Amino acid sequence: MKSLYSLLILIVLSSCSGIDLQQYESNTPQLDLFEYFTGPTTGYGIVQNRSGELTRQFTVDIAGEVNDRGELVLTEDFDWSDGEKSQRIWILTRADQHSYSGTAEDVIGRADGIAYGNVLNWQYVVNLTVDDSTWKIHFDDWMFLVSEQLLINKAILTKFGFKVGEVTIVFQK
Repeated sequence: MKSLYSLLILIVLSSCSGIDLQQYESNTPQLDLFEYFTGPTTGYGIVQNRSGELTRQFTVDIAGEVNDRGELVLTEDFDWSDGEKSQRIWILTRADQHSYSGTAEDVIGRADGIAYGNVLNWQYVVNLTVDDSTWKIHFDDWMFLVSEQLLINKAILTKFGFKVGEVTIVFQK
């Protein structure tokens, strides 16, 4: 039992190793969340389970505007392949040239993001409804601006340090 516990600790710790985002600082085009998401944006996404099996597809229409407090408000309207419709409203702030934070109703605490060059990494926890229960799911969310019009987003979803799924979204201005 002790060796199983040690193995679990090793797996969790090794999954926490981070990527140095500063290595992307010279990548272009430069990603500025406020610039990219102000106005209308459409996203096309898929959800996969931990085995890689496609479980859902969706489109999301996003309306972004900067409010009088200088926050970026993103209203996301989701249309899911199974007929569900949902909405999430993000309130994003910029702390400095590289740091962002955000809140949404289903996000526990706040999301923290770091951006360099054309790459941004968000870390946050969401209350996600699964069947008849609510799970606290950690999102390791990566955004890559590949052109002025196209942004690719890939999120790894974990619970207790174990991968439970992935979300991939292609955003188009």
